Amino acid sequence: MGRNRTAVLEFAVLGLLHRTPMHGYELSKQLNMVLGTFRALSYGTLYPCLNKLFADGLIAKEGDGPPPESRSARAPGRSKIVYRLTAEGKERFQDLLINSGPAAWEDDEFGVHFAFFGQTRADIRLRILEGRRSRLEDRVEGLRAALARTRERVDSYTLELQRHGLEAVERDVRWLNELIAEERRSEATGAAGGPYPPAGRTDINPAREDRESEKESS
Repeated sequence: MGRNRTAVLEFAVLGLLHRTPMHGYELSKQLNMVLGTFRALSYGTLYPCLNKLFADGLIAKEGDGPPPESRSARAPGRSKIVYRLTAEGKERFQDLLINSGPAAWEDDEFGVHFAFFGQTRADIRLRILEGRRSRLEDRVEGLRAALARTRERVDSYTLELQRHGLEAVERDVRWLNELIAEERRSEATGAAGGPYPPAGRTDINPAREDRESEKESS
């Protein structure tokens, strides 16, 4: 994984752990659900990232498992280590959230920033959305120019593929226009928390919550 992808993965891990502590298996599932660019994420990628964040003091580990003498009798299964953010990790995540420069407009980083927009200041959200739109508008112009240059020199299938790519980017620009308009309307009306309601808490153990609910009702 390249250096930029590693930084993006660290940002995503910090953001997900900021919502709630998780064990490695659940964290891997959440990364794959939230971040399309990491659908090929493997334990060989995630655990070096977790180890680095742990060494840097940004996350802590809890529940390392039974003593060594009892491990032979332990049934195989998922890791019981739960990762949580430290105070330094929370501070680092907040620093990453306010980064609205050109890197946040690119394909890899934009998706991660957008996933955590519910925790991002309104002015930062708007700046990132406008920057992303600018990037994609430039891409649209480039694709249109390429399509015009090659229209007479490629077969119909290649031409259709180029058109498909152009239409996909144009759809993204329209989507960004809608998001920016909603952000500005929300800003004008003074709505707290932005134009969209925050997502519910991510629960890493629904069965445990069911048991807790039963205790409360008994």
